[in-house]
Amino acid sequence: MKKKVIILGLCTLMVCGCGKTIPTLDNGEEAVVTFNNGDKISVQDLYNDLKTNYALDSLMNMVDKKILEEKYKDNIQSANEYADATMKSLEENYGDDLLSAIQSYTSYSTIEAYKNYVYISYLQNLAIEDYAKTQVTDKEMENYYKDHIYGDVLVNHILITPNVKDDATDEEKTNAENEAKEKINTIIAKLKESDNVKETFTELAKEYSEDESTKNDGGSLGYINDGTLSDSYDEILKAAFQMKDGEYSTEMITTELGYHVIFREASKEKAAYEDVKDTIKETLANNKMSEDATISTKAMQNLRDEFGLDIIDSDIQSQYAKYIQNALSQQTQND
Repeated sequence: MKKKVIILGLCTLMVCGCGKTIPTLDNGEEAVVTFNNGDKISVQDLYNDLKTNYALDSLMNMVDKKILEEKYKDNIQSANEYADATMKSLEENYGDDLLSAIQSYTSYSTIEAYKNYVYISYLQNLAIEDYAKTQVTDKEMENYYKDHIYGDVLVNHILITPNVKDDATDEEKTNAENEAKEKINTIIAKLKESDNVKETFTELAKEYSEDESTKNDGGSLGYINDGTLSDSYDEILKAAFQMKDGEYSTEMITTELGYHVIFREASKEKAAYEDVKDTIKETLANNKMSEDATISTKAMQNLRDEFGLDIIDSDIQSQYAKYIQNALSQQTQND
């Protein structure tokens, strides 16, 4: 449903004490502040200042909350739960100093205002994710499937970790690193001389590997693919994908765990495109969110347009147009 936001202006109804007369200016405008020298500040003066300096931020917060809660009405409970959990975590960390921390590290002056920001941010992220998905093309998905989707691979590894003590000197660390690398080179040399790589690899894993959970099973990591193991194994997986069944790594593979030699024993056919295209789209959308600094601004601008945002006040409309232009320009420069 199309919605329209109309700026009606500042309400001039003032709350006064019973029987108190509201002072007016010579032109008939009501005053909100008077001075003993006769000067006054009118309602119109106040409105003009608020409109010039604060109206756009307040208006966009109101607009975004309204359209996000309409667009993602099924996610409101999750957004509230996320905001509650975030504030609970902050309360546990800061205790009685929470308000002071919010005022020091953010632009918000109250706990409730910051909680509302967390709540809206949760819904905004949903909008940004949805927008990013619309920017993914079929061609991009097909290319990703061709170049980055693989079948599961059966991988064995031998891990060598440098024997470095916490209080080791730089020289001792260097010596330990060199010793570990020498072991890796020895393992690779023995594999090159072997007539039966799998059998030799199994024997070498039992003899050399420092991965106690796999060494007695020939270093087997089982069938692995993206997401099967922790990020610590990413370099191993990347190398395995580039190998053929029955091949071993002829160069040392370095991870945060240490140094590795791997053997790709077998592989399976990769999943059909139709079975993984949703996952591919999500991956590519996440990549766009990481790479495009302007995507959050574009996503919210697109959603406001979808809901037919029409700012009637020409001054605030001009501010909004400049805000979008400046945001996109600044984000592009920072990218």
